[in-house]
Amino acid sequence: MRRAARRTFGHNDPMTTLDGRRVYTRADLMEAHGLGRSTLEKWYRERTANGHPEAAGTVGSQLAWDAEAWDRWYASRDDALPPGLVTRDDLIARHNLSRHTLKKLWADRAENGHPQPVHQVGKALYWNESEWLAWYESYVRRAPTTAPDDLVTLAEAARILGLAQSSATVYAKRPPAGWPEPAEEQPLGGGRIRRLYRRQDIETYAATRQTP
Repeated sequence: MRRAARRTFGHNDPMTTLDGRRVYTRADLMEAHGLGRSTLEKWYRERTANGHPEAAGTVGSQLAWDAEAWDRWYASRDDALPPGLVTRDDLIARHNLSRHTLKKLWADRAENGHPQPVHQVGKALYWNESEWLAWYESYVRRAPTTAPDDLVTLAEAARILGLAQSSATVYAKRPPAGWPEPAEEQPLGGGRIRRLYRRQDIETYAATRQTP
C-alpha cells in the first residue's frame, strides 16, 4: 500500500514528501519559482513534446512530481535560453542576496531604476545578468545604507559582532538572551539552512549585549 504523503513546513518554504522522497505539488512550484498554475498545467499537458516528468503520485487531491526529476527538467529549459540570463533564484545563489531583498528591489523599481526583465516564462522573470549587476553596484554606491532591510548572513553577523564564525554558529543554535530571530531562512542541500538577519537587529544586539 502506498504510504500517505506528509507535508511539513519550515520557516519559509514547504517540503512535501511521498513514500519518503521529496516531491513538488503545483502549489510548491508556484511558491518556489513564481510560476503560474496555468503555465504549470500547460507544461504538463504538453509533456509528450517537452519532456516534462510524469507525476509520481498524489498528495491529497494534488498531483506531485519527484523533486530531483522536476529540478533536472526545469534546469534543462534554461539551456535553451539566450546566454547571460538569470532568474531571481540565480541572483540569490550567485550574489548572496535574499529573496526578500530582491522582491523589495523589484517592487520599488519605479524609484530605484531596477532593470526590466528581458525574458519571461509564465511568471518567472529573467534579467540580463551583466546589466542587472551593473545597476545593483550603482544602486549600492548611491544608497549604501538604504538597501531594503539589508539582510546579512550569519558569517556577516559574526564580523559585525567581532565573533569567530564558530561562536556565531553556536548563537544561532542556542541563542543567548537578546539574539534576534532570523528574518529569513533558506533551505540548502544536505539539510543545511542559510539564516539571514536584519543588519539593524544585529547592530542593536551588538550595542546592548553584555560582554564578559
